[in-house]
Amino acid sequence: MNKAKVLRLGLPKGSLQDATLELFKRAGFHITLSSRSYKPSIDDPELEVRLLRAQEIARYVEEGFLDFGITGKDWVAENRSKVQVIQNLSFSKATKAPARWVLVVPDDSKITKPEHLQGKRIATEAVNITRDYLKKLKIKAHVEFSWGATEVKVPELVDAIVDITETGSSLRANNLRIVDTLMESYPQLIANKTIYQNKLSRRKIDTLALLLQAALNARDKVGLKMNVPSRHLPKLLAELPSLRRPTVSPLADGSWVAIETIIDEVVVREIIPQLKDLGAEGIIEYPLNKVVY
Repeated sequence: MNKAKVLRLGLPKGSLQDATLELFKRAGFHITLSSRSYKPSIDDPELEVRLLRAQEIARYVEEGFLDFGITGKDWVAENRSKVQVIQNLSFSKATKAPARWVLVVPDDSKITKPEHLQGKRIATEAVNITRDYLKKLKIKAHVEFSWGATEVKVPELVDAIVDITETGSSLRANNLRIVDTLMESYPQLIANKTIYQNKLSRRKIDTLALLLQAALNARDKVGLKMNVPSRHLPKLLAELPSLRRPTVSPLADGSWVAIETIIDEVVVREIIPQLKDLGAEGIIEYPLNKVVY
């Protein structure tokens, strides 16, 4: 019997690190950081984890130093990496919204649309993404790489910057204005193309993708169980759209049924009083780690 290869998994350190580790925990994998912070342990003998800068992971996956990994769609594009995209993962460091690469200028700048960048200077960490954007719009401008703190470079050193943001609050705090969005980016699970052609490796990677997506599906949802008099069931289902397709099971007492469903957590506080009014008893709310559709 063929033994599965131990796969090297690259995870992003820095701003996405905590959110990524929490996602893996909800998916059933416990990752423990060690003194060698780039090489944490994971409770899966078929995986080895490396914590690396998100900017580097796509390149290492393409070159085979990592078998698969999680990094932003933006960094796959920026590195021109030829990798197998397995799964888009809709999470970020602060919100559910994707990160955005945006064209930014000072509030008092005369640049109000991309065409005004003709002949201007732009600083960014995403040089290739910015050049592709300008090429598409047939705009000629000088793009230079920025090592960080890009927002402090306008207007003294450059005319505009391309920076990444989720909420835009930091940009507003620095008196900066968004002119356009170049790209929206969520993390992606990516794999080395050669590794993914191996049947055992592909099965392991696809299983992990399934569990990670199931953990995302369960985000902000809860399970709800209750017992309801059978005569009230039609009215309950009619008045509560979120319970249109629950599991309904008869109880030993034929005049009652048990209902179980999944519902958005934010609406539970609103519907529990309604459930009580309809005669529901034994109402139980419980957390969910994974939901597989």
